[in-house]
Amino acid sequence: MNTKRILILILVIFNIGLDQVSKEYVRKNLVPGSRTELLGSQLQLMNVENSGAFLSMGSNSNPTVKLIFLLILPVIVLGAVLYYVFTNKALDNLSIIGLCCIAGGGIANLYDRFLYGSVTDFLYIDLGGVFKTGIFNSADLSVTTGMILLLMSSFLNRPSKTTEV
Repeated sequence: MNTKRILILILVIFNIGLDQVSKEYVRKNLVPGSRTELLGSQLQLMNVENSGAFLSMGSNSNPTVKLIFLLILPVIVLGAVLYYVFTNKALDNLSIIGLCCIAGGGIANLYDRFLYGSVTDFLYIDLGGVFKTGIFNSADLSVTTGMILLLMSSFLNRPSKTTEV
């Protein structure tokens, strides 16, 4: 296995591991539904089980819909992302890192869904009404970071337009 593939695996596993360690800490040390202020009310730690997707969307859906959209479809998409990262030799480093973050975060949340039937969310940010999040976890943060890195890469690697006179 070449160095690039090993680094890809390390980055994906790092994202999964960071998420699982943080969720295990929350499950063992925080009472479900409780709030702990880390930086006043701006950053809070909680223990909430989310049986839906992002921001609990779909948590009240029937079991078949959940199975398709929260387990089967994500497995297919994450498999495709990993295949793409491992086989596309034209990807720049920023895109590779971004896709690894997306895959690692997605796999970490899928692992929870398979094992527990829900995902543990625990972070909440409220910057005085200027910026407020839903409750999220480190896997969500990995996926979001990956998307930001992909956007940055697409802007940085756009072909330059030349004007002819």
